[in-house]
Amino acid sequence: MSEAEQLPDVVPLLASNELVTFPSMLLPLAVGKEAWVRAIDSVAPTHKTFAVFYQPETVDPPTVESLAKIGCAGRIVRMLRLPDGSIQLLFQALTRVRVVEITQTDPFPVARLETVPETGERTMETKGLSENLRAQFQKLVREAPNMPEEMGVVITNLDEPGRIADFVAANSDLSLSDKQRLLEELDVNERLRQATVLVTHELEVVAIGSRIQSQIREQMDKGQREYYLRAQLKAIQEELGETDQNEAATADLRERIEKAGMPEEARKEAEHELERLNQMNPMAPEVGYIRTYLEWMASMPWSTSTQDSLDLIEAQRVLDEDHYDLEKVKDRIIDYLAVRKLKADMRGPILCFVGPPGVGKTSLGQSIARALGRKFVRMSLGGVRDEAEIRGFRRTYVGAMPGRILQGIRRAETNNPVFMLDEVDKLGADFRGDPSAALLEVLDPEQNHSFVDHFLDVSFDLSKVMFIATANQLDTMPPALLDRMEIIELAGYSEEQKLEIARRYLMPKQVKEHGISPEAFDLPEETLRTIIERYTREAGVRNLEREIATICRHAARRIAEGKTQIAFTPQDLDDLLGAPRFHYDTAEAKDEVGVATGMAWTPVGGDILFVEARAVPGHGGLILTGHLGEVMRESAQAGLTYLRSRAEALGLPENFHEKFDIHVHVPAGAIPKDGPSAGVTIASAMISALTRRPILHNVAMTGEITLRGRVLPVGGIPDKILAAHRAGLNTIVLPRENERDLNEIPEPIRRDLTFILVEHMDELLRAVLQPEVVTEEPNLEPVGAGLRPA
Repeated sequence: MSEAEQLPDVVPLLASNELVTFPSMLLPLAVGKEAWVRAIDSVAPTHKTFAVFYQPETVDPPTVESLAKIGCAGRIVRMLRLPDGSIQLLFQALTRVRVVEITQTDPFPVARLETVPETGERTMETKGLSENLRAQFQKLVREAPNMPEEMGVVITNLDEPGRIADFVAANSDLSLSDKQRLLEELDVNERLRQATVLVTHELEVVAIGSRIQSQIREQMDKGQREYYLRAQLKAIQEELGETDQNEAATADLRERIEKAGMPEEARKEAEHELERLNQMNPMAPEVGYIRTYLEWMASMPWSTSTQDSLDLIEAQRVLDEDHYDLEKVKDRIIDYLAVRKLKADMRGPILCFVGPPGVGKTSLGQSIARALGRKFVRMSLGGVRDEAEIRGFRRTYVGAMPGRILQGIRRAETNNPVFMLDEVDKLGADFRGDPSAALLEVLDPEQNHSFVDHFLDVSFDLSKVMFIATANQLDTMPPALLDRMEIIELAGYSEEQKLEIARRYLMPKQVKEHGISPEAFDLPEETLRTIIERYTREAGVRNLEREIATICRHAARRIAEGKTQIAFTPQDLDDLLGAPRFHYDTAEAKDEVGVATGMAWTPVGGDILFVEARAVPGHGGLILTGHLGEVMRESAQAGLTYLRSRAEALGLPENFHEKFDIHVHVPAGAIPKDGPSAGVTIASAMISALTRRPILHNVAMTGEITLRGRVLPVGGIPDKILAAHRAGLNTIVLPRENERDLNEIPEPIRRDLTFILVEHMDELLRAVLQPEVVTEEPNLEPVGAGLRPA
């Protein structure tokens, strides 16, 4: 059928706001609306003709005013009815029509139509416009990515100018309003012009898009291509139900950071680094550093604390259960807990336990943590020389980590543990910094609430941590560090105390660790005492525990061999532990000339030493042997000067120094000896040798001497007195200013000893020298018989 053919005067009307049709256009339609289905059914058996009009605004039923001025009438070429009642059909538009009137609206619209012919003369301009439009459209087909090439072939075979314009309008990416405007344009030349403008615009859009794509493609570097590919990979993984591990890890970090309870400063820093991590290429080397940093930030116990147990009775029970004696230390700890009970936000002092190895300094810290109900962390400072060990390493270094302070806090998983700094006296310093200076910020209550570790680079509050330090001696500790600590000295144990500790703690512990039944094995008191006296020589009980462990292994072997009852006597120790390793120096059996008993401090506790002096013919020389250090040599010189200045009072000839040399010797010459506390002992031995008056054999002495004869105080008194008591001495001569140190001595030992406090050498000599002169062969030149008033 051609346009000249007559259409029915009245046909069904389909109004759509999504469709504009053009004459000669073959269009697939899906009809599902009930009224449209009825309209199609009405025409299908007869003429199969209906009209399609564009309706900008949906009006049901449609009116003449609601429809576009021009529509298209056409026939059904093919029709398929679907099971759901809808119809799929192929519609062939034939000619432009106009609605004269709508004659029916129910059950479907029916309209009276009139055909609308084209206008305009066919001139050379018409031909030029047609060719230009055809060329532009073919160019659009070539450049547009979504247009099939067949359209360029179809338009080549069209000769009618109106049909060319209609074909271009129907198959270009135009808006519905632009298509309807071309449909309503009846002048062929004007329609060609408008179609050319619209196609040219489309060409410009396509060209701009191509240019942008080309620029983007040129700008994409390797990283961008990788990002694009990873985005595609992520999309594929999501479709497959797989999870990107990097994304999951980042989400986990974000959740942990939110739950960590960080202060505002730390939270902002963590979120900033997390954003950097999200924006980075997962293969970038810095990703690992940032992830490690965020792991540390998220795992620090910023707001996690343990509740203190402030039951003083229970705390006393725990301390008594873990340690024998040490009453002063226990009282100080109970005092601390009492203050904490009254004032929860107290800035606690830094306790520093000072004493020889093995006296229980570290285990006291563990007991304090148990009594408080806090976590316990131990950090050994022995040999630490790098400041970064305390403050941490900066994140710019490969393998950077926080300092050992924050590492310990993280292990404790709480921000208020009991933190023990072991061997603080053995800190070193070199070109990498001074760790003791870094510890000042850690231990100072006025600063440690905002401690900054170089790795985290944000403040961490250490004010809730209870720091406890330990040291073997105070001489090597930096003064500034020592000033921030409360010193509690732990003296060595006496034999009786060691015996009690062995019975209560060491034996049960070792028997249990070796799988021995307590009923099957026993060490009598005499055996334990022999082990203490002959196989250990220490202020603490560490070696004693090792020897007991050795004996327990022997016992375990015999029990495994079938024996049921094991008990070792002192006579068995030679076979079990070997020959005795130590023979403690004991008091001399009688008073002797030129032999004085002194007391010394060593890193493993106190000890006694004998100072021997002899006057031999000579010319006033002083001979010192026994591997004496510079301080002891100076003490001997000072003692000799004092002796010469008091020669008349001591009954010595005025020129005695011109006839005698004095030889001072301290036995065990292979062992280095030094310290200021032997001054009075050396002076007493020299005076005894020259005056021929014996020194009491049951007396031990200590103190420094001046040229005027004053006796100055010295340190280590508790350890020295324990050593003298162990050696069987019963009289102790001390500087008067050391009287306060007697409170450190256990009461049972104080009752066994007599203490003589002196301020001057004259007092000391009256207390330790026998009044009678002893003559030995060969007889030396007679000397005075006694002290005279100064």
